[in-house]
Amino acid sequence: MGTPQLTIEKGQQKMKQISKAAARVFNKIGYLEANLDDIAAAVKMSKGGIYHYFSSKEEILFVVLDNYMDIVLEGLESQLKVLPVGRPKIEFIIKRHIALYAHHKAESKTLLDDSNCLSAKYRKRIASKEREYLKLVGNTISECMREEDGIQREEATALAFLLFGMCNWCYKWYDPKGSIDPNALSRMIWTVFMKGISEYCGPKNRL
Repeated sequence: MGTPQLTIEKGQQKMKQISKAAARVFNKIGYLEANLDDIAAAVKMSKGGIYHYFSSKEEILFVVLDNYMDIVLEGLESQLKVLPVGRPKIEFIIKRHIALYAHHKAESKTLLDDSNCLSAKYRKRIASKEREYLKLVGNTISECMREEDGIQREEATALAFLLFGMCNWCYKWYDPKGSIDPNALSRMIWTVFMKGISEYCGPKNRL
């Protein structure tokens, strides 16, 4: 008989396998259309086996999104601190965001498509982590551009949302295995975003 710690680790590993399989199912047919039979088939378990680890399909969705947001946030603040102050930090954020999408495509798309399917108690916890990510990105934009370009805090927040729009919308069309690799796409986003900011910051272009 295994030790309690080993049993816990095996249980965590199985939950991870189920959640990853569920993310692929949600990505393929949508959360609302998917059922536990689909998830069980994807992970090669019985539906009863799924219930041993999760109480409902919604709980699986929450774990998928919660784990993904933990990956998004993990180490970001400390990673940004060691970078030189300036625009390289924004370039790092873009490259990191696209790389995470490329390696966790199903989870990323599920977050964007299906997080609104969570009940209030679960949605609140995911939204809290999303706000934390937005705050880190917004603060970085503000730090990098406030003095040299005159960007105000409210403008930095708006620019952070614009950047997320560019990075997140690619899930509708972008294939990381296609001819444009994640580094190339990151460079495109960086160039368009930064040159757009340079134009916006010019006094003659302020409305």
